[in-house]
Amino acid sequence: MSHQLPPSQDPELLRRLLRAKDRMDAASHEAWPVERLARVSGVSEAHFARSFKQAFGTPPHRYLLTRRIERATALLRETELPITEIAFQTGWESLGTFGRTFRDVTGDSPSALRARTRAAAQDPGRVPACVLSAAHRPDLATAVSEKRRLEAAAINGTHINRSPKKEAP
Repeated sequence: MSHQLPPSQDPELLRRLLRAKDRMDAASHEAWPVERLARVSGVSEAHFARSFKQAFGTPPHRYLLTRRIERATALLRETELPITEIAFQTGWESLGTFGRTFRDVTGDSPSALRARTRAAAQDPGRVPACVLSAAHRPDLATAVSEKRRLEAAAINGTHINRSPKKEAP
């Protein structure tokens, strides 16, 4: 009985598995049955399926499904493409299967995710504080003149209150 290294410790097998994984990443919209992945890796189907799961912690079909859902999520958030188009672009042959699987994986339907993303974009309370403060900064000319005024006052030994005083009528 020969001792075989686990996939994570066998550099040649890991290289072959990574080749198949890279192909799935590059073309997750395509069909990637274990037979095709095993052929890309140069190993048997059973050996590929077992080794892939041992090396990456997930079976190949689950890995592909995750890549498709990630891509669909990005398209839903970043584009105005119709949901049907997103489903087909990410490798789904049926809108119903896409919607059901998307909801099972993410907890949301594709349309609910898109609606929540749009609502968040309209809600300034969800904008990071650093972005809001940058948006409320004075323009560059005002900032430079204020800095020069404060530097001149420091050179002259004059104390300047940073908040503008209201003049009495």
